[in-house]
Amino acid sequence: MKLKVAVIGAGAGGAAAVVELSRAGHEVRLWNRSPTTLAPFLASGCVGYEGVLGEGAVRPALITPDLSAAVADADVALVCLPTFAHAAVARDLVALGVRGLPLILNPGHTGGALEVRQAYVDAGVRAPAIAEFSTLTYVARKYTPGRVTISGTAKKIRLAALPGGNAALKAAMVLFPGADVVRDVLACDLANVNMVLHPPGAVLGAAWVEARRGDFTFYVEGMTPGVARVMRTLDDERRAVARAFGHELPGLIEEMQALGTVDAATVVDRSDLASAISSGEANRRIKAPDTLAHRYYLEDFGHGLLPFLELAAIAGTAVPVADALFTLGQTLTGVDYRAEGRTASRMGIAGLDREAVIALVRG
Repeated sequence: MKLKVAVIGAGAGGAAAVVELSRAGHEVRLWNRSPTTLAPFLASGCVGYEGVLGEGAVRPALITPDLSAAVADADVALVCLPTFAHAAVARDLVALGVRGLPLILNPGHTGGALEVRQAYVDAGVRAPAIAEFSTLTYVARKYTPGRVTISGTAKKIRLAALPGGNAALKAAMVLFPGADVVRDVLACDLANVNMVLHPPGAVLGAAWVEARRGDFTFYVEGMTPGVARVMRTLDDERRAVARAFGHELPGLIEEMQALGTVDAATVVDRSDLASAISSGEANRRIKAPDTLAHRYYLEDFGHGLLPFLELAAIAGTAVPVADALFTLGQTLTGVDYRAEGRTASRMGIAGLDREAVIALVRG
């Protein structure tokens, strides 16, 4: 089954999706808001690539900064944007009069599907079918503007839909054979590995980030035993909140083994988290943030830790390490993440108790 896919976002994730889906025979249209980002792709008419999918270039059916053209007659929109842009693109689709187009968030991270749904509710429009992946289906970087380096693709990745989201769920399963359908979006939201992987190193390595301008490997040189101890406790908190919502989730290393970012043959030793993470080939060469304005701060605090804290509060589960990291992240960057971040209100769950949230995501 071949689909017409509007890929929303031309960053590394979106470019990687264009490569994989084009190679699989789907009709792909690539959209990005910024003409500057699109310019290298428009100049060649192609998206160049290298890495685990080989080397070459694919030619999408359309490359455009016109969102209405990108989604015209599409079967599904694959949203590969930073999570802080999810609600904005939903509002853009509403403003264009686009109704009923299934949306797949790749990734949704923590609370993505809920926030997108609420953007439609706030606009007085019925939400379309919405599905989300727990994390991006690729490890990818754009080291040059018109070319994406894909160092990893997810082997098995959590996928869920909000009630009424079967059209998006089915499309996601066609596009990504590694999709592992789980009971509800909370099982995806609380399996967001980036929320555990990034904030501890981002906070504890902040001085090095500013002094070295990213000239060190985040998952190897930045993955010290002390950072790993904080990460391990944060992971315990993540699993405790998931348990409160009825999900028994595996630990970070097991989750990364399923994704393929840690070698499945790696012995799972929770006392040596640093070695397990730094052994992953896909992440081994990834550089650290070069500024406190990097997405590891902008995205993983306001749209990772913040919605996690909101869910923990609803669950009645104490998460002191997550709370401390969030507070330190705001202090380090001088950014009020609650001002624009993924709050309970923006996810449409403010004032709900645990049972009501479960009912919302399960129908």
